[in-house]
Amino acid sequence: MALWGGRFSQESSALFKLFNDSLPVDYRLIEEDIVGSIAWASAITSVGILTQQECEQLHAALNELLAEVADKPEAIIASGAEDIHSFVEQSLIAKVGDLGKKLHTGRSRNDQVATDLKLWCKKEGEQSLTLLRKLKNALIDLAEREIDAVMPGYTHLQRAQPVLFGHWCLAYVEMFERDISRLEDALKRADTCPLGCGALAGTAYPMDRHAIAESLGFSAPTLNSLDTVSDRDHVIELCSDASISMMHLSRMAEDLIFFNSGEAGFIDLDDEVTSGSSLMPQKKNPDALELIRGKTGRVYGSLVGILTTMKALPLAYNKDMQEDKEGLFDVMDSWSICLEMAALVLSGLQVNRERTLAAAQQGYANSTELADYLVAKGMPFREAHHVVGEVVVAAIAKQTPLEDLVISELQQFSPIISDDVYECLTIESCLEKREALGGTSLAQVKQALAAKQGK
Repeated sequence: MALWGGRFSQESSALFKLFNDSLPVDYRLIEEDIVGSIAWASAITSVGILTQQECEQLHAALNELLAEVADKPEAIIASGAEDIHSFVEQSLIAKVGDLGKKLHTGRSRNDQVATDLKLWCKKEGEQSLTLLRKLKNALIDLAEREIDAVMPGYTHLQRAQPVLFGHWCLAYVEMFERDISRLEDALKRADTCPLGCGALAGTAYPMDRHAIAESLGFSAPTLNSLDTVSDRDHVIELCSDASISMMHLSRMAEDLIFFNSGEAGFIDLDDEVTSGSSLMPQKKNPDALELIRGKTGRVYGSLVGILTTMKALPLAYNKDMQEDKEGLFDVMDSWSICLEMAALVLSGLQVNRERTLAAAQQGYANSTELADYLVAKGMPFREAHHVVGEVVVAAIAKQTPLEDLVISELQQFSPIISDDVYECLTIESCLEKREALGGTSLAQVKQALAAKQGK
């Protein structure tokens, strides 16, 4: 029986029930709904609605229900209840009779679902923090294993300057640390308790909402009942934080897909995160990375969906907000498995150092060093930039690296070039000069790695 049937003289149509009921989605809030109901039983006991004995009886029945359905979501869905709140109340009445009908006194499904969802967001957010930290540590471990492997750095997907593979790893550590910071910040804002705000105007019973908040693990109660029942910022922030993090995951996946390609051959991926072709026996496809890249789109879609749902809703609660959960649940599921998969990919990744070094030595990546050399000899940088451009054109025509041009060839472009130029054109020199904070010299990367390991 619906919780709201007294006002109506006929049954809802089967189509409306199918369209309206949210149980197939919100059954995932079963634990939060029961925990919130236990807290509410205590709250209404504190203002004399229930006796202590009745409260204890409800607590026992609710805990019993939680144990029964914790691992059986199919049983919840099969009940045919309108939503998870209806399922819990109907199950409670079946256990304790009319006493179960007292539990909803002073409470609305509006503050109930808001509480359930915030509890779920807090729990899932903490789990995502754990996975983000695990991924960060996987990158730190990889940076330590391959810290001094030399590879080409890219701009515009063209070889630019040599960098250390450890430096590449730590670039993504920076990104995921920002994700951690954003999520921690969002969880602080989600740490307020809606229970006790009723449908929109607050509860009529003089209960201590600070005590209710504390009993549920919130730092404080919400402060405005209208805002409370219509607030889904915590949903939007989780979807937003996940979207930004998935963007970082997708960028890392794209880098690794390219590094793994036959054209680059910079890395080898472990068999346990790759698959083969049903037609071509030689193939070893980076499916885990491609799926991370692909799932990013669906996470973005859920963020846009909830933003669009909320953008024009008047205060307070509207049924549109029932659409808040399906996208959120999918976001958190997708984000979690992508974080786990990315960490697994990194744990088995091997760098082909000969290939990365050879690639770093090609493409005239030491051109900037030659320009810096000329600047050190007194030439203005803009003139040096132009001169080196001409040297590169000549080297390309001769199909030779800059360092293989003899001194007489180099002096055709500037007489200030002398034999000491060659020590500036080595890969080692290119790297060692990048000693400023944030640079790719081995000393700087080791220092950056040590700082990350200490966190």
